[in-house]
Amino acid sequence: MDALHYGLGGVSGVLVGFVLGLVGGGGSILAVPLLLYLVGVKDPHVAIGTSAFAVAANAAIGLWNHARAGTVNWRCGFIYAAAGVVGAFGGSTVGKSIDGHQLLFLFALLMIAVAILMFRGRGNEGIEGAMCSRENVGKVAGYGLGTGAFSGFFGIGGGFLIVPGLVASTSMPILRAIGTSLVAVTAFGLTTSFNYALSGLVNWPLAGVFILGGIAGSAIGTRAARALSADKGRLNMIFAGFVMIVAFYMLWKSWAELAG
Repeated sequence: MDALHYGLGGVSGVLVGFVLGLVGGGGSILAVPLLLYLVGVKDPHVAIGTSAFAVAANAAIGLWNHARAGTVNWRCGFIYAAAGVVGAFGGSTVGKSIDGHQLLFLFALLMIAVAILMFRGRGNEGIEGAMCSRENVGKVAGYGLGTGAFSGFFGIGGGFLIVPGLVASTSMPILRAIGTSLVAVTAFGLTTSFNYALSGLVNWPLAGVFILGGIAGSAIGTRAARALSADKGRLNMIFAGFVMIVAFYMLWKSWAELAG
């Protein structure tokens, strides 16, 4: 890859970091198409493996920003992540054996389903002070295991699944779910990228410039999330709308590759 393509990788990192800071998810669903269609990575599996590592690093940066803002529930995040890592390793092992373009097509269909659920729940503002306790720890871990498996299978950080999973299992407000989700996004992404790296499916220099771009984007996105936190319904709508737009774009591109 030449300097131009690495530069485009840095720009892509800025965009992904911004989205992670803003909505706590969507990093990989944006990163994979950017690496494939803007940067020019040829192999979908390399795009997935590289983006998983880069998004994990950018999610860790976003987590630090949200922690400073006090919007992370660490106990819930660690429970969710611990259960999800098991699912992510198993899911990524299966995902590597599936044709890359078929994987992207299925991924887009899943995104549409999640976006519809988020639109339906846009009026739910959550419960301030919601915690993970003995009563709901099994539910939180179950959601973590399930979303971890999907995350690993599709090679994503999984934030767009984790945010609604945290809301459903704990009833926490979406801004706190966004901050807390980054604990799991970081863990899932590292697990998936490690599994892909074992097969030589990570472009490390490209991941490096992607991460550098994400540092700036994450700081901007976190500030924007705090500015929108007073209108939780709008943040839900932004999250769901973003997922839906990228999903239809990926359906179109992956269908063209499969049909061709």
